[in-house]
Amino acid sequence: MSSPRDGGTDWEMVIGLEVHVELHTRTKMFSSAPNNFGDEPNTNITPTCLGLPGSLPVLNERAVELAITMGLALNSEIAPSVFHRKNYFYPDMPKDFQISQYDQPICVGGWLELPQGKRIGIERAHLEEDTGKSTHVGGGGGRIHGSDYSLVDYNRAGVPLLEIVSRPHMNSPDEARAYAEELRAILLATGVSDARMEEGSMRVDANVSVRPAGTDELRTRCEIKNLNSFRSLGRAIAYEAQRHIDLYEHGEEPTQETRHWAEDEGRTHTLRSKEEANDYRYFPEPDLVLLNPSREWVEDLRARLPELPAQRRAALREATGGEAADVAAIVARGLDRLVRGAVAAGADPGRALTHAGHNLSMDGAADLDPAAFAALIGMEKAGDLTATQAKTVLAEMVDTGESPEDIAARLGFEAMDTSALEEMVERAVAANDAAWQKFCAGEDKVQGVFVGFVMKETRGQADGKAVSAILRARREASR
Repeated sequence: MSSPRDGGTDWEMVIGLEVHVELHTRTKMFSSAPNNFGDEPNTNITPTCLGLPGSLPVLNERAVELAITMGLALNSEIAPSVFHRKNYFYPDMPKDFQISQYDQPICVGGWLELPQGKRIGIERAHLEEDTGKSTHVGGGGGRIHGSDYSLVDYNRAGVPLLEIVSRPHMNSPDEARAYAEELRAILLATGVSDARMEEGSMRVDANVSVRPAGTDELRTRCEIKNLNSFRSLGRAIAYEAQRHIDLYEHGEEPTQETRHWAEDEGRTHTLRSKEEANDYRYFPEPDLVLLNPSREWVEDLRARLPELPAQRRAALREATGGEAADVAAIVARGLDRLVRGAVAAGADPGRALTHAGHNLSMDGAADLDPAAFAALIGMEKAGDLTATQAKTVLAEMVDTGESPEDIAARLGFEAMDTSALEEMVERAVAANDAAWQKFCAGEDKVQGVFVGFVMKETRGQADGKAVSAILRARREASR
C-alpha cells in the first residue's frame, strides 16, 4: 500500500491472525459440565468450572482428538505437550488463572493454502480452556469503562478452545479474510467446530504492523479484538495499518498494545497495553500430566481426515479445467461434488460449472442426482432444450426430484426447428428496421433487440444461440 502523500514511502502491511475456536464436544475441557451455547446463565457449571477448593481438572479426550485432527489438517507436527497455568485476574476467570499450553503446544508448525495458492505458515495451535462471559450494562456501550454494572456468566468457563496462531505472512485485508474463511471451511469439513462467529465459537484477533515495502523488518504491532465478522476483520486491518502509516509519517511510532474495534465508528481504540509472556507468570499445571498422543492414535486420525477444501478445489479443477476463482466459489458453496459427479457421468464441464455457479444454491442442490444433472446438460448440449429452458427444468428438478426428460415433456419444451426460427427472425427484423440497419453497419450490441423479440414471442423457448447465428448469417447475405 502507498502513503497518502505524493512521493511518500510505499508501505506493506504485515498481518498475523490468532483464531480461538471452541471445540465441538459434549462436555467442557476439564469437567463434565455440558458444553451448550445459549442455555440459561450459570446453569452449565461444576466446582471445577468455578475453581472451588478441592476440585481437580480431568482432561477431555475428545477435545484432544479434535485438536490433533485440526493439526493434521493444517500440516502441523503433533508433539508431546504440557499444560500451564496462565495467571491473571479478571472477573470472568473464577480461578484467577487459565489452564493453557505455553512453550510446548500440541500442534507445532504447519501451513494453510489460500484459494489463490499462497501458503500461510502456522506457528502453533494449542489447547486451553475458555473464560466466562462478562456483560457490561449501562452507559459504556457494551464496554466496562462507563458501564453501570457487570454480569458474569460462567457457562462458557472451561469450554475447550484451540488457539491457532498464524505466522505474519499476510499482506492485505483480503488475504487475512481469505485465511479466516479457509480456516473456517476446514473446521467445518473436519467437524472440529461449528465455527459460528456470531455465537463466539470462532473468534479472530488480528496483529497488524506496517513496514517499508521491500524490507523484511518487523515493526511494532498492535493486536485488534472485537472482530465479529469477516467484514469487520478486513475493515479493522485497513484502518489500523493506515493509523500506523500516519504515525510514522509524522515522525511518531505506534505503541505495542491491544486495541478494540468499534464497528459503528469504523476505528480502533486503546484497550490495554500489550502483555508479554512473563506478565502471566506461566508455570506447569501441577494437576495434569504430560500429554503425549501415541503414533497409532495420530495415524488413525490422519486416515479418517475428510477431503479438505484445498483438495476439493484441486480435484474440481482437474475434472473441469475451470478457472481458479470459479472453482473456489463452487467449492465454497459445497457444490463441487455434484459437478464432479455430473462430469464423471458425461456432462459438459463448462455447462456444469455455469449451472452450479449461477443457477443452483447449496440448499436446493443437496439431493440433486449427479446423473440427472448430467442428463439435463446433455439435453441442453444436444439442442433439445434452450439455455433458458434448461434453467427452468433445473429449478423443477430441485423442487420435485423428477427427471429432466419428464419435466421437459410436462412443460411442453420442444426444440424449435430452424425454419420456424428463421420466420420469427424475419418478423423481428421487419419490426425493428432502424436496429437492423445499425446491426448491418457493425453495431453488434443491437443484436439483443432481435433476440429479445424472438424470446418474447416464443415465451423463452427459442435457442438464443441459434437466433444469433441466423442473424449473423442474414447480415452476411445482405452485404
